[in-house]
Amino acid sequence: MPLPTPSLNTARLRLRAFEDADANDLFALHSSAYVLRYWDSAPWSERARAEKFVTDCRQMALEGTGARLAVERAGDGAFIGWCGLSGWNPVYRSASLGYCFSEAAWGHGYATETARALLRWAFDTLDLNRVQAEVDTRNGASARVLEKLGFVREGTLREDCVVNGDVSDSWVYGLLRREWQPSPEPVPAH
Repeated sequence: MPLPTPSLNTARLRLRAFEDADANDLFALHSSAYVLRYWDSAPWSERARAEKFVTDCRQMALEGTGARLAVERAGDGAFIGWCGLSGWNPVYRSASLGYCFSEAAWGHGYATETARALLRWAFDTLDLNRVQAEVDTRNGASARVLEKLGFVREGTLREDCVVNGDVSDSWVYGLLRREWQPSPEPVPAH
């Protein structure tokens, strides 16, 4: 069953379906060794990977397994990253959260704002009961994002990834529907 990719807006951001024109920005994001230093795969070295990512996003929606959204600033339309739900299981009412933002977007609360909008959609529209996320134990900033959203650290996956040749552990986080506290959207300053 297809899963339509939503368009979501926050006070500062627009979340939308990926377009072919996003491939250059997506390649710039995923080719940065610094941005991907805690990622579970190597930085991209070929632009074709970005084109495949966009195609895979469409396929994910067609297969009904998740939704990945491009994130842009509302003020200037600049692409700053992406956020998505994968592994959507309507029987278990569960999915996994993932996101990646450009270094210039770090420290502005964009990841938290983006994930909060996507979680609101997931709990309200998909009627999820559980959302899971995994984060490299060295990535304190990403762990803080999840904790601000109400995720609970449930355990450690020991040596589950090799990142840039280093064996690393991951923390598993979970957020249950009954724990979800959607905060109201901030009112834009005038």
